[in-house]
Amino acid sequence: MMLLSSSSLYVIMALTASSEVMAFSPSSNRFGTTAGSNTALQMKENNNIQSALTAAVIAASVWASPFTLMNEQFHPSLSNNNNMAYAKEMASGSGSRVNKDPESLLRYGLPIPNDKEIRKLQSQLEETRNDINSKRKGPAMEGIKKSRTLLAKGNSKFASACREPAICSTILRTMDERLTPLDQSLQTSSNALNGSGQEQDALDNASKIQESILKDLTVLEQQLIPKGYATPVPSDYDDLPQLKGGRVTVEFTMKKPDGLPYVIDANKFPTAKMTMVIDGFTAPVTGGNFVDLVSKGFYNNMKISRSDGFVVQTGDPDGDAAGYVGKPSKSVGSGPKGERLIPNEIFVKGDKGPFYETTIEDEGRGGQATILPFSSYGAMGWAREEYDANSGSSQFFWLLFDSDLTPAGKNVLDGRYPCFGYIVEGADFLRDTKEDDIIISAKITDGAEFLIQPKKGASAPVAAEAAPVAAE
Repeated sequence: MMLLSSSSLYVIMALTASSEVMAFSPSSNRFGTTAGSNTALQMKENNNIQSALTAAVIAASVWASPFTLMNEQFHPSLSNNNNMAYAKEMASGSGSRVNKDPESLLRYGLPIPNDKEIRKLQSQLEETRNDINSKRKGPAMEGIKKSRTLLAKGNSKFASACREPAICSTILRTMDERLTPLDQSLQTSSNALNGSGQEQDALDNASKIQESILKDLTVLEQQLIPKGYATPVPSDYDDLPQLKGGRVTVEFTMKKPDGLPYVIDANKFPTAKMTMVIDGFTAPVTGGNFVDLVSKGFYNNMKISRSDGFVVQTGDPDGDAAGYVGKPSKSVGSGPKGERLIPNEIFVKGDKGPFYETTIEDEGRGGQATILPFSSYGAMGWAREEYDANSGSSQFFWLLFDSDLTPAGKNVLDGRYPCFGYIVEGADFLRDTKEDDIIISAKITDGAEFLIQPKKGASAPVAAEAAPVAAE
């Protein structure tokens, strides 16, 4: 069974005490170990070795698991302070701050050309949302003014760049109109007694209005993607299912084998329901493979195979095979038990498309940011064997992200494993998801039209041009 090594994630904890980015040991089929070695660390200077060892011991004691240091070549692109500063700015999230909001990350991942103005608007609206949630009423009201100015400034530009200008004009007008009741709710909250029910009711109403504005923003940004655009994929992978030109929404429903409820913050639920957005712009092959398996019912009645505080993992079917057995791709072939394999797929910010069958460090680009980062609780990654980048088949994991374990600028999962989507609703259920819990239903609820099945002898579609997604 392919696993993301827990000892690898101890490295993430050790990174918090080190000024260098260390090597990350990928998955294996044994918990806490790799095939022939444990987590590999090698530091450039003795004081860095001591620092890493100290952090590793702390991490091991916190998690009550063994931690062994072995030698491994340290990547040359990460061996000096200049590169480290660059890595920090290019890392997951936004510069030195971790962006943990899955819907924000999905918005930033949209392939919008000439996106400077829309990103300013997005940043301001999301900052206002954060101010509201933190009860910073003054900054939130100031943010409303700035948002209104940005909307007025970009109105004609946004509308003219849209696939359907009339739709965008309506969205822009609606967003502007929502700002008035939003401001009124914040004014009501400011005039109320601190800690009173009236204050909280007004803040709750403001939060709902702001979330509606952000949903409008998502639709607006999707309209700014050039009509007919699809992420370019090499023709080598035409014989694999792909997502072309959009995103797919998938819903999982799980239950516990003993019939007990899921308990989240003292609330009990008979089943766990999670909604995920699978990104065909960033991971057309990985996402296509996953959605294809969902459409086939592959994950129905499948058990959770791992839940250890680091990841929740599934996709390992009963029997000898470690993945989905099906017609293999000519490019990467099949596994030892006939598993359909897919290539490792990594999309770096600034590139025009993903690269395949390798990792970001193999490409000599360690520290650069991927379009979809592993910086959100419930980020979805594709599992594979440790030393074979192209051994993934059907197993995937949800990362139980913790910013204390993965600080900004030091996310060593990015570029090693493809992140192909996020949980956007119900991620809290992962907190009580255990091994042997059962996926009773996995279904597509939106975007099924973007799943393109391979057609024998068909050539790859020509993708419309769009600007690469720039680093934030």
